[in-house]
Amino acid sequence: MSNAAMLEIRDLEAWYGESHVLHGVSLDIHPGEVVTLLGRNGAGKTSTLRSMMGLVGRRSGSIKFEGRETIGLRSDLIARTGIAYCPEERGIFASLDVTENLMLPPVIAPGGLGLDEIYTLFPNLKERARSPGTKLSGGEQQMLAIARILRTGARLLLLDEPSEGLAPVIVQQIGAMIREIKQRGFTVLLVEQNFRFAQTVADRHYVMEHGRVVDMVENGQLASSLDRLHEYLGV
Repeated sequence: MSNAAMLEIRDLEAWYGESHVLHGVSLDIHPGEVVTLLGRNGAGKTSTLRSMMGLVGRRSGSIKFEGRETIGLRSDLIARTGIAYCPEERGIFASLDVTENLMLPPVIAPGGLGLDEIYTLFPNLKERARSPGTKLSGGEQQMLAIARILRTGARLLLLDEPSEGLAPVIVQQIGAMIREIKQRGFTVLLVEQNFRFAQTVADRHYVMEHGRVVDMVENGQLASSLDRLHEYLGV
């Protein structure tokens, strides 16, 4: 893992209309890390990802990706810097089959996975290659949504609640996939409510409350921090 941060967020504020949703968020992510944002519903986790992609009404502060300030860029230009966003709602197109969904986003840089590599990593998708995207199970749709951004050459992947609503066996498969893409050199910022899942994949955890980062816990210190996390997360 490099000492230089791939992503540096400082004093990030964000608004949806008149609603002030982020209050001075600061965090760092280094190349090759998997980092989670933990917190209850409404803590600001998804708003942080959306702010990084320029998908909020207004934002201020600093978001530097590989040393480049992105706070003033349009969403399409942010995506072309090498950041890819997989939203919780997945965004699978019903009118396209699995392969067509996979091929839809443009390749923005070298280093993405080819179709054969994706089908090796996600054998379920290969079996369903000609099925309409929305006819897949929830777990397969989640795999498709993640696989789609692996093609693009993006180096930082933003994954919003990839385990939400999935059966435990599918959550294990998603966890194995995240560990595999980390081994392949991708960097991941993962929004999660389920810290039991998060601890199986992540290096570090930022905890959010009321639109602020209130704590950071190394994965190796998770066991000794459980009381604190239970208090934050209400579990």
